Amino acid sequence: MTLRHRQSPLVLFVAFPRMGLLDLTGPQSAFWVASKNMVKRGAPGYDRHTVSLHGGLIQTAEGVGIDTRPFSDFAGSEIDTIVVPGAPYVLAALEEVQETVDWIHVNSQSARRTTSVCTGAFLLAQAGLLQGKRVATHWAMCDELQRRFPALSVDPEAIFVQQGATWTSAGVTAGIDLALALIEADCGRDMAMQVAKELVVFLKRSGDQAQHSELLRAQSKDTAVFDELHLWLSENLGMADLSVSVLAERACMSPRNFSRVYKQKTGNAPFKALELFRLEAARRLLENSERNLDQIARQCGFADEERMRVTFHRNLGISPSDYRKRYSRPAEAQ
Repeated sequence: MTLRHRQSPLVLFVAFPRMGLLDLTGPQSAFWVASKNMVKRGAPGYDRHTVSLHGGLIQTAEGVGIDTRPFSDFAGSEIDTIVVPGAPYVLAALEEVQETVDWIHVNSQSARRTTSVCTGAFLLAQAGLLQGKRVATHWAMCDELQRRFPALSVDPEAIFVQQGATWTSAGVTAGIDLALALIEADCGRDMAMQVAKELVVFLKRSGDQAQHSELLRAQSKDTAVFDELHLWLSENLGMADLSVSVLAERACMSPRNFSRVYKQKTGNAPFKALELFRLEAARRLLENSERNLDQIARQCGFADEERMRVTFHRNLGISPSDYRKRYSRPAEAQ
């Protein structure tokens, strides 16, 4: 174990009215499991507390009450980690939590690290902690965060981002990825793997992986007419003929009308959507399988390794082999 603390590191989870429940409880669960396993190994676990401005019961957006201790209980304490959750209606929440933001600003100066989950990045930005830094937040709020705080740089694809002592993460469940990364930094990969196993999640998502899949991205738009087509497409990428005519027939449209409506609804031409679906499938195989590059290329419909390489460089600026080196899961996690 590589945890550098001899005493229990103090981790404070900051609560405020109408915060997101899972933003808070996801990381809490990860740190709780880590603490149990640290104690079993003869090391002090994390000293974990949920805190708020005045303490007492804090109601989440989902209607669940969370018992908290007041900030004042930890005045003068050596804080190791501050975790700030987001809120479904964070813009409204910002108008009500300025004193909490002020506390974050002051205490982040002495804490070893300050982190945010999902739209908690808005609170860190308002506290002045993100100026000039690359940050992550929920994909649906990236543009708003960038607009409100132009001095920072929002990465719309990242799962989490570390910039010095400040960590930010994407939406909701990405808070667990963030917590696992923090635990790994403290205690080593074996401990993080053990926590991931107990939580029944994979320790595999690096910080700068995409937040969601191409299929989910397509479904998040006004594309219900194409949902069945997208599902079929994701299951048949290796077919020799996936021309516009074939796709149009699956969608029960003429090729011309299909091309027009598809571009209108999804923002992509059919051939571009097909490329992105193939890219997504290839990325997953590179991350999670031991197939060679040529096998992956053919399975995903690229015909050969060279075409897959060109597609990766065009969309990701990286070769398939380098992508695998950066993002593949170690054998122990498979």
